[in-house]
Amino acid sequence: MVLTMTSQLEYDYFTWLTSQIKVPATNKNRYDDLFQRMHDTEFVWIVANDDNRQQDGADLRTEFLNGSRRKVFKHPVSLLEVLIALSRRAASSSLNQTDPGIWAWKMLKNLRLTKASDPLIGQKAANVEEILEALIWRTYKRDGRGGLFPLKHPRDDQTKQEIWNQMNAYIIENEKL
Repeated sequence: MVLTMTSQLEYDYFTWLTSQIKVPATNKNRYDDLFQRMHDTEFVWIVANDDNRQQDGADLRTEFLNGSRRKVFKHPVSLLEVLIALSRRAASSSLNQTDPGIWAWKMLKNLRLTKASDPLIGQKAANVEEILEALIWRTYKRDGRGGLFPLKHPRDDQTKQEIWNQMNAYIIENEKL
């Protein structure tokens, strides 16, 4: 489902969301097209308990509106919202990396989207669509490659695990204690 920003409030919200992703200072590329594509893509949960990640994304709207629960945004929760909310969860669960902005970039890197800089056209746009579809419909590899949290030594098929469990397994595998 493609969504569009129809008001200044929606634009301000999108800007607020994207400001929470820390693109490394050495990277001079822009990612507005990618972020817009992710915000235009509905998050669909197909594994039990991933509706919690959808709610985390919806909760960002309330935060942005300073606690108001008004139904200002009519569109469904987007992949971008879930990514931002999940980056916050990862940062609070990690001992080593507590910056949500860095976590958001790390997840984009895991998805192989950090090369999808502006302009997002042609084959690059098609590749992004393919990656986002694989993420939504869980058609990435069983070890999580192609998803948000790839593992070197998975105990379970990551395509069947809720995102929360994938995140925790990734953090545990990558934490240097």
